[in-house]
Amino acid sequence: MHELDITRNNHLVDPSLHIWGWQVPVYLFFGGLVAGMMIISGYFLWKGKHKEYNCACFNMPLIGIIALSIGMFALFLDLEYKVHVWRMYATFRITSPMSWGSWILILVYPALFANMLIKVPGFLKTKIPFLEKISEKIRNNDAHIKRIGIINLILGFMLGVYTGILLSAFGARPLWNSSVLSLLFVTSGLSSAAAFVHMIAKDKDESRLLAKADNSFLTIEIVILLFFFIGLLTSSQAHINGAKLLLIGPFAPVFWVFVIGTGIIIPLIMQSLAVRGKINHSPVMPILVIMGGLILRFVIVYAGQYSNWTAAALGK
Repeated sequence: MHELDITRNNHLVDPSLHIWGWQVPVYLFFGGLVAGMMIISGYFLWKGKHKEYNCACFNMPLIGIIALSIGMFALFLDLEYKVHVWRMYATFRITSPMSWGSWILILVYPALFANMLIKVPGFLKTKIPFLEKISEKIRNNDAHIKRIGIINLILGFMLGVYTGILLSAFGARPLWNSSVLSLLFVTSGLSSAAAFVHMIAKDKDESRLLAKADNSFLTIEIVILLFFFIGLLTSSQAHINGAKLLLIGPFAPVFWVFVIGTGIIIPLIMQSLAVRGKINHSPVMPILVIMGGLILRFVIVYAGQYSNWTAAALGK
């Protein structure tokens, strides 16, 4: 388990001896949130919704750049030897999830910036006037906008998958060693992004559309969690022990109450009623979804560090 702290050659701490704190879950959460926003924004651009004045695709790029930078800074704080981080970009290891992720992140920033250029924020227009000229050229060419949308869709999906692969590739931690984890993180990121954009969207129809989308993502997330646990419970004793940490172990109360209960089930029920016009939309439900996505990362990361092969070998 050397990937998250760059490489052994870079003299950083082996994660098997380094207990991850709050920084890694925060990084994974913001990475997933930005991935979801890129997918949603890319889809909107591809469908031509940029022609609508209040399209959320104009706000998401700047928010995405800020959110991703916060996540990257959190990860930077977790590194033991911070001055060696540049070495990650001095080479590319095809078998290293962290290497893939580092280069994906390098591409994500210009993709978000290109999206932002479609409608330059007001404060940038005054400080950097030539950006508006570039923006006009992009807006006058629908093909360029669709290309930007497709690029954001692809990179958003790759970023979301990477946040799951980063953990699932670590065979030393049975709880993380699941191919379903990437899908779980992608769906959770999409759900959190849809909830966030639903909350800030100025267009009512767009807000309602995102609420419906979030309900679908939450439903899919439940199904993926089911497959995640089925895969663990039908595998080795170490994997079973890892699943029990979340289902009936010390992390179960937080998992069932804050991830499943207030993070998925309650928002799904309430937002379904709101979409049908039975009750009014409330910002409380999207906030619960976002908090559920954040707590999911904390629970998975923390429980995974207690999940190991030694306990299974000893019959514990």
